[in-house]
Amino acid sequence: MFSLNCNGKLLLIDKPLLMGVINLTEDSFYEGSRFKNSYTIKDKVTQMIDEGATIIDLGAQSTRPGSIRITANEELEKLLPVIETLKENVPEIIISIDTYHSKVAEESVKAGATIINDISAGEMDKNMVKTVAKLKVPFIGMHMKGVPETMQHQPHYEDIKKEILDFFIGKIKECEEEGINDIIIDPGFGFGKNISQNLHLLKHLGIFKLLEKPIMIGVSRKSAIYKTLKITAEESLNGTTVLNTIGLLNGASILRVHDVKAAKQAVTLFQSYSHA
Repeated sequence: MFSLNCNGKLLLIDKPLLMGVINLTEDSFYEGSRFKNSYTIKDKVTQMIDEGATIIDLGAQSTRPGSIRITANEELEKLLPVIETLKENVPEIIISIDTYHSKVAEESVKAGATIINDISAGEMDKNMVKTVAKLKVPFIGMHMKGVPETMQHQPHYEDIKKEILDFFIGKIKECEEEGINDIIIDPGFGFGKNISQNLHLLKHLGIFKLLEKPIMIGVSRKSAIYKTLKITAEESLNGTTVLNTIGLLNGASILRVHDVKAAKQAVTLFQSYSHA
């Protein structure tokens, strides 16, 4: 069991939680997660919460392989109106912000967000860890080899489990020394890893329980699924459910998903199975 202090609201992880993905960019790899209008987003978020999402992850920066970066100010132009709309209409919502810019993290938390989710775990903006510590919100740090523009250009590891475990040991130490109390780790499926590396990492996900932190996984509709099955991202819901279930069996605490209803069913069945 873990607990997270989300800016005064206690979030208990006594069972696997679901994080619903909302992308505010036209460049997201999966069309079904892209939204332009604040009120369309409000309706989708309400649906996700009704289906079982505890956290909503908003992202305005595309981080798919080969993506083009936008500035922190451009991110904020997209994020702040949506945060405002959601806080007005769904006041109890727990909003996570998917960003690697410390400025975006700070302004988003001021607007009502309560978790920061950084694909680089503070490596792309060296002010991020200090900023999150000052904001006193949970920090999701992900492992990524390289940067989004080039991370999938023949990623190589001598021992992927050891390399990522060592990365998190160092990162957790850095975060705790700066004063971040609530740290979630994300092994970074699809971020500087090829298909076999992703599947190997999922198979051995349990090794990260040594860190005694919540483990989040984001495998939803990713290329490890649709390239293996020779289908499209749009056809990858069943494959996503399979990999999410494997993740749950191997110790995942949070599933980051596009399809909340299916993920909730997986969690419910997993819990029934676990208690049988």
